[in-house]
Amino acid sequence: MRRRRVAAAAGCCLAFLLGTSLNVLFMPGPEHPPPPPRAAAAPPPPPPGEALARQLRERYEEVLRYRQHRAAAAAAAGRRALRPRERRLMDLAPPRTSAEQPRPGPRRRAAADLSLEPPLLGCRDIRNVTGVRYLGSGYTKAVYRAVLNRTLAVALKAVDFGGHDIANCVRQFAALGDCYRLAAYKIVKEMVLLQRLRHANILQLYGYCYQDSNDIPDTLTTITELGSPLEMIQLLQTSWEDRFRICLSLVRLLHYLAHSPLGSVTLLDFRPRQFVIVDGELKVTDLDDASIEESSCTSNSDCFMEFPARNFTLPCSVEGRCQNMNEKRNLYNAYRFFFTYLLPHSAPSSLRPLLDKIVNATGELHWGIDETAAQLERVLNLYKSGEYLQNTTRIPKTEYKRVPEAFIPDENYRCWPSYHHKGCLLSVFDVNEAIEICDSYSQCKAFVLTNQTTWTGRQLVFFKMASNHIVPDPDKITYVKVTG
Repeated sequence: MRRRRVAAAAGCCLAFLLGTSLNVLFMPGPEHPPPPPRAAAAPPPPPPGEALARQLRERYEEVLRYRQHRAAAAAAAGRRALRPRERRLMDLAPPRTSAEQPRPGPRRRAAADLSLEPPLLGCRDIRNVTGVRYLGSGYTKAVYRAVLNRTLAVALKAVDFGGHDIANCVRQFAALGDCYRLAAYKIVKEMVLLQRLRHANILQLYGYCYQDSNDIPDTLTTITELGSPLEMIQLLQTSWEDRFRICLSLVRLLHYLAHSPLGSVTLLDFRPRQFVIVDGELKVTDLDDASIEESSCTSNSDCFMEFPARNFTLPCSVEGRCQNMNEKRNLYNAYRFFFTYLLPHSAPSSLRPLLDKIVNATGELHWGIDETAAQLERVLNLYKSGEYLQNTTRIPKTEYKRVPEAFIPDENYRCWPSYHHKGCLLSVFDVNEAIEICDSYSQCKAFVLTNQTTWTGRQLVFFKMASNHIVPDPDKITYVKVTG
């Protein structure tokens, strides 16, 4: 009986499975989609000559775009006449490819006016330079230090014939002349930007020169302001005041670039090596990778910014542009390369909460450049006015004897950070701050007020470990700790 029940149950299951299978096999279904069309054969790559010609035209047209603002202004005010001896920068448009040839029509002037303003310096000035010294090179340019007229030290920039751009182009196209021209357009673009963007934290362009070199006619050399390379390791060893100046210079530059006559400018190659220091101020020196193009978008996901340690998604505006992407890219790079290392470290204790707030807000991109600049200017005002000292104890703990017109030549000890590598030379707002600093060092027994000031107007003070030998000096005042 049991065997019959098992057999009946098995038969039911088999019938159910068989019916289900038949229903699935014979149920009506959608038609099979047609096979995808065979992909069209990719067009053959253009001949090497045409590919290089297209690249030349793209570079040339990029320079033209940066000149449009200037051209519009000149048209409104009346275009000035070119001087007879004034050269035009790369004024012959590169040859068009066969596919780019214009249709027959009225003949137009092919040469575009890319001339700069009359240069202050030119070929005559660099023919007899002295002290020429190679400073370095990148993908495109080589930079040299030179002295003009035995007095003015300048930087000379030219296409590096042994650089990556030329070598890669020649390897691909075997056309040194056109490869030089392709690389030189980057220098032309930089020259246009250096003249169009005038700011205290942008390197000055002094002039340029065309001359034959390496069997190539009209090779281009630019003459610019000379700066010192930005060495981050050395910068970390300087005073907080000088490091703050670097960050303030950078923020003022980025604020200008966000509101420049060309629109919002971003530095696509944003690294410390793209900056130099001139008289304590940070200046950007390489602008050949700058861009005024704002990214287009259809949704927020198109406005994605990726960095090595952090990613951001910015809003897409109703106009189809990523909101403030150029500005925010500059600001976050300033945070990761400069602010995080230079701003809070060894700052006055009362300023650290505000500095930490600035660093955190820029690291999260909670602020734009306008707010960041306003907050750094606020730090500057607090520091210069001495208001940052209001919350500290201003009553001296130790008595000091004032000795006018006196100096202690020896008895140095080292402190960090110091303006003097063999002694302890710091800046102070007033005598009370100098007393506080001396009291904080166990070896300090005296200090000397000098008549030298820093860029903020603060007085430089030498701190000494003894006062055994005091000499007359009309420009200094010595304070000696009174011991009981």
